[in-house]
Amino acid sequence: MRSNRAGVLTKAETLIKALPWLERFHGTTVVIKYGGHAMNDEELRHSFAEDIVFLRYAGLKPVIVHGGGPQINAALAAAGIESTFTAGLRVTTPEAMEVVRMVLVGQVNRDVVGLINRHGAFAVGMSGEDANLFTAERKRVVVDGAPVDIGQVGEIVEVQVGAVRALLDDGRVPVVSSIARGDDGEVYNVNADTAAAALAVALDAAKLVVLTDVEGLYADWPDSDDVIDNLTTDELAALLPGLTSGMVPKMEACLHAVRGGVPQAHVLDGRVPHSLLLEIFTDEGIGTMVLPSPSGPPKEDS
Repeated sequence: MRSNRAGVLTKAETLIKALPWLERFHGTTVVIKYGGHAMNDEELRHSFAEDIVFLRYAGLKPVIVHGGGPQINAALAAAGIESTFTAGLRVTTPEAMEVVRMVLVGQVNRDVVGLINRHGAFAVGMSGEDANLFTAERKRVVVDGAPVDIGQVGEIVEVQVGAVRALLDDGRVPVVSSIARGDDGEVYNVNADTAAAALAVALDAAKLVVLTDVEGLYADWPDSDDVIDNLTTDELAALLPGLTSGMVPKMEACLHAVRGGVPQAHVLDGRVPHSLLLEIFTDEGIGTMVLPSPSGPPKEDS
């Protein structure tokens, strides 16, 4: 009986420690970029859905933005379409874009919505095309001093959040796939990290969370696996040129979000079950947090 009581008291202590964070974030919007191992491992997929539902019941307003690189690769291979990358970005031909759109909107988005809705009528899936949420222009890249055409890859130039706000006001969880439409009528593939940051800024979110397959931003990779707990936007900007290619879009997203007015951005290890809850509701947190520099740079146009 005593051991059972001790266990119950431990649970109570854990719950009460979450109180300051519940008070702080109740009613606020949190944008979560979902991807990586957390999207592909069956157990982690279910724990992610549980985390989102917990946030919703705790009074937060979660918004999910997802990509789907592995699923796109598999679908392109099955269709006999070769995947090529330039400057770290997928070269997206019209044929490839059809597959990308089908996979993100018709497969990955449906899967995420379905997992969350096992717990109640919360999630509503949408594409960046819906209600002109994301408007993009063709992204230009320069390789070795020469411009290179990478096809239907977009850079977000406008975000219209009316439809997302309406869903949040109705108590729903928007699940957004990173597809955008251009003023030219073209459909574009947009980096999901970039899309999540743009949406966080436009929604005046309290927090951006980017799930990754690493513990956070390493201080001196590969010589050390020490993770930087937190750093300012100026410190991050200085580190960006030396980061590995996989971390650049994630850390650029955090930098853009915080410089755009989001109070804090986090990179978390999505391989850790319930990492979202550990970050939001504990003193210690996990991963790397990006905060505004004391000087406070001027707010970027969203």
